[in-house]
Amino acid sequence: MGVVTPAKSATLDQILPRLGRAADHSKLWLALSAGMAATPDRGARRASLRALAAVGLASGAANLVGKTLISRQRPALVDIPLIRQLRRMPDSSSFPSGHAASAAAFATGVALESKYPAVPVAALATGVAASRVVTGAHYPTDVVAGAAIGVAAGLLTTHWWPLIEPEPAQAPPAGYEAPALDTGDGLVVVVNTAARAGGEQLAEQIRQLLPEAEVVVAEEGADVPCQLERAAKRAKVLGAAGGDGTINTAVGVALRADVPLLVIPAGTLNHFTRDLGVESLDDAVGALRRGEAVAVDVGTVGERVFVNTFSIGAYVDLVHAREHHERRLGKWPAVLVGAVSVLRDGKPVTCRVDGVERRMWLLFAGNCRYQPAGLAPSRRARLEDGDLDIRIVDAAKPLARARLLAALATGTLATSRVYQYRAATTLRLSGVGRPLRYCVDGEAAGSGTELEVEKRARSLVVYRPARAH
Repeated sequence: MGVVTPAKSATLDQILPRLGRAADHSKLWLALSAGMAATPDRGARRASLRALAAVGLASGAANLVGKTLISRQRPALVDIPLIRQLRRMPDSSSFPSGHAASAAAFATGVALESKYPAVPVAALATGVAASRVVTGAHYPTDVVAGAAIGVAAGLLTTHWWPLIEPEPAQAPPAGYEAPALDTGDGLVVVVNTAARAGGEQLAEQIRQLLPEAEVVVAEEGADVPCQLERAAKRAKVLGAAGGDGTINTAVGVALRADVPLLVIPAGTLNHFTRDLGVESLDDAVGALRRGEAVAVDVGTVGERVFVNTFSIGAYVDLVHAREHHERRLGKWPAVLVGAVSVLRDGKPVTCRVDGVERRMWLLFAGNCRYQPAGLAPSRRARLEDGDLDIRIVDAAKPLARARLLAALATGTLATSRVYQYRAATTLRLSGVGRPLRYCVDGEAAGSGTELEVEKRARSLVVYRPARAH
């Protein structure tokens, strides 16, 4: 017996069948993910990545496992109006519904990270699942089973990518009293207008809040490092407004000039300021006025510094691919295009790690230990623990990529032999056959045949509100 559905309904005859077709091969979810990834909202960007990961798990479970284990014929179409029927009925098992699994997985992934798009995405997912019954492609039980698989896949992602908690990382008070600049006298702050939220409007807000501060606006194309170097020579406190790349440069300048640093988040991700607990201009200004500062660790590789991460391998390839497309496409679409090219053409890196030759897909060194121990380190408990967080994805093991994906899917990455995780205070790398290209704090930084990664414990004095201690 087929699935009986009401007749003469615009929703059933037109909207739901079209919605179901839009979700074929997860096209709808890929498009939504790309749109969310291109927004300035951090929660939406994280939701897009988690939702896609969940779709991958759910699709594999439903189509490669579920349909293989349980064979069930598709419903008869005698009770389905011709206008609603699929142009071509799938010849795979009816149980479970892959469309429903992917839809529920995407909606669950979004809901876990961001409440604002969760309701409309859930409505779309419900429509896609219902379309499979309306078009006669599935029985209701197929859809229910698929949805259950999708929800489980979404929840499973939290085993290897835990939800971020909003608390900032801990750090000790600075070893000396940082100057409290109520009106900004002695502060020279450089505003990078190339950053997402940087510009004349932000500069004017700083001038209004700190009328005696010197505000330098670095227009797009300006030599920001030189602007920061000149500012540090005449500053009691150096300030920088921009993204992670701008903050990285300012950290190096502040260390060389031996002055405290005021950071103002104005970029796309703002990893360091987020972990520091400086979420806004008001946070930064409040800490400066009260003289509230902490001492944090800084990582070094040669003459370069990093406050977040150092990496070689696939991530470096991704950064170069993103930079190649960024001016034409924008940052987040360029990331997606770059990821496709890296997954398609990427090759392992061979180098000596502390004297031992290794073949790797990726080496990551975090400034302080990150959580969780899985492949997606997302936050730090402290900004001064004296350690480098070392993570390596091995390419020498048999079926390394397949084993890595299996470990991700089962939440066993921390114990997988393809993936190694440890803490260290130094890391020595030597290129084999060619120089090693590397990134610091998400930006391409250079290359070298011999690289030494080290920690400078509690070396940077940076302002942050005391409530974040």
